[in-house]
Amino acid sequence: MDTWESFRMAGKTLAANRMRSTLTMLGIIIGNASVILMVGVGQGAQKYASQQFQSLGTDVIFVITGTDNARRNVIAPPNRLVLADADAIATQVPTVRGVAPQINGSELAIAGNNTKRATLIGTTDTYAKVRNADVSSGRFFNEEDIKRNARVVTIGAAIAKELFPQGNVLGQSVRIRSTSYEVIGIMSEKGAFLGTNQDDTIFLPITTMTSQLTGKTSPYGISVQVINVSATSNETVDAAQFQISNLLRLRHRTADASVNTEDTFTVRTQQDALEIVGNITGALTILLAAIAGISLLVGGIGIMNIMLVSVTERTQEIGLRKAIGAAPSDILTQFTIEAVILSLLGGAIGTGIGIGGIMLIAATTPLQAGVSISAIALAVSVSGGIGLFFGIFPARQAAKLDPIVALRSI
Repeated sequence: MDTWESFRMAGKTLAANRMRSTLTMLGIIIGNASVILMVGVGQGAQKYASQQFQSLGTDVIFVITGTDNARRNVIAPPNRLVLADADAIATQVPTVRGVAPQINGSELAIAGNNTKRATLIGTTDTYAKVRNADVSSGRFFNEEDIKRNARVVTIGAAIAKELFPQGNVLGQSVRIRSTSYEVIGIMSEKGAFLGTNQDDTIFLPITTMTSQLTGKTSPYGISVQVINVSATSNETVDAAQFQISNLLRLRHRTADASVNTEDTFTVRTQQDALEIVGNITGALTILLAAIAGISLLVGGIGIMNIMLVSVTERTQEIGLRKAIGAAPSDILTQFTIEAVILSLLGGAIGTGIGIGGIMLIAATTPLQAGVSISAIALAVSVSGGIGLFFGIFPARQAAKLDPIVALRSI
């Protein structure tokens, strides 16, 4: 029997049992769709995170108080960064273009009868330039506002909508801890970044925040959580990171190699942060794809189970074919082809569903989920291999069937 005839007979056999064939393929369909969908979503999450970091500016460096080990030590908190450190970076590091120290907080903001919990950022007038943040109307506070501890704020777009739904935001007052602040500007919409809505932020001068809200929490001056730094160009980011680290080691007295001391700060570039996020999303993508791939294994077991049942049901057919001259290899080929057709057809249907799901996610969410050709090729080849692997055993059982025993049941 030639191969084409085997395919033709396999198709007729499967078509005669449409419901059973469909249910047999279900595991393969779900497995393929899940693998393709999970890989596509994972890659979309990586692209989305990359775009979010790019929106901060490609030359941004973050200087953060404490190291990972120090931040875990609640008994001996790390030596904190202070405003003087930011001034030193701005004046003594030649590869730096701008510096914006930052103090974080969270308070209730009240305007009339409207209340909204907002993230507070106390910073300097260079923040907007360093962090690539634009003001849609009004202005960001300036150096003069900082010098005189002015009670002014520039608010995020979401805060403006929540507190002033009627419009006319500029010149209005926002109360924070019973103190009124004049709204002088509204930031452009930036959306969420790593789970935080950047539009739910109120910016105020760093001197105002320390004098009105946080106070001086360090004997060496105003403590800051983050120092945002922009390098003079993308090419000088690594040099700026190195120079900033050395300067802060000298200032915090951790540069003496003879003393076993640990840095009290962390200097990370945008690329460092992007690699961390990429590693996390990549690991999650692999994990989710592996979990989804389990259904492929379950689908293969289902194919083997149904093919074994088919061998039992078609004992008479097998005996008759052997009696008229069919070789064991013909029977083996016949059942193997049926198993492979089930797995490949299920893989094709699952691929279509997975691609459709990715397109739906891309159209309805910020994730730029994309179709991964490698994931499709892997899923379809694995499903075909599973059909071949799990179809071999039932096919061998059919090929070894004694025709005399099979014909006795006629």
